[in-house]
Amino acid sequence: MMCIAKYSSSDENIELTKIAEEHDIPKHFLSKILQQLVKAKLLHSSKGPSGGYRLTRHPDEITLIEIVEILDGLEIFHKCGIGFKECDDEDPCPFHHDYKEVRDSVKELFETKTLGDLNNEREMSDSMLNIL
Repeated sequence: MMCIAKYSSSDENIELTKIAEEHDIPKHFLSKILQQLVKAKLLHSSKGPSGGYRLTRHPDEITLIEIVEILDGLEIFHKCGIGFKECDDEDPCPFHHDYKEVRDSVKELFETKTLGDLNNEREMSDSMLNIL
């Protein structure tokens, strides 16, 4: 999604092959992931000579939690940190309170960070590397 967001300033599509090669991801595997994002309406896909993928919304409007929910679900933010089936505030495992604090912090980060934020931070990092 960051790769697609990087090219989203133009109205051009980015090809599956370009994403796969740029990030060393098997095309078949990547295609399945992108299909899930198209089905969830975060991406638009088109076929043909100028085909490929593009975001359906501006990168600043797409939070990381949306992407996580589509691809992996939100269960990670509710599961026990050490795998107990019965673990909550009322019946905590020994790790519960520490893990819950970190887990909730990560969830908040994913709820507030957008693809636009990541893109801007990446561009700033790239600029800093070019200076050095």
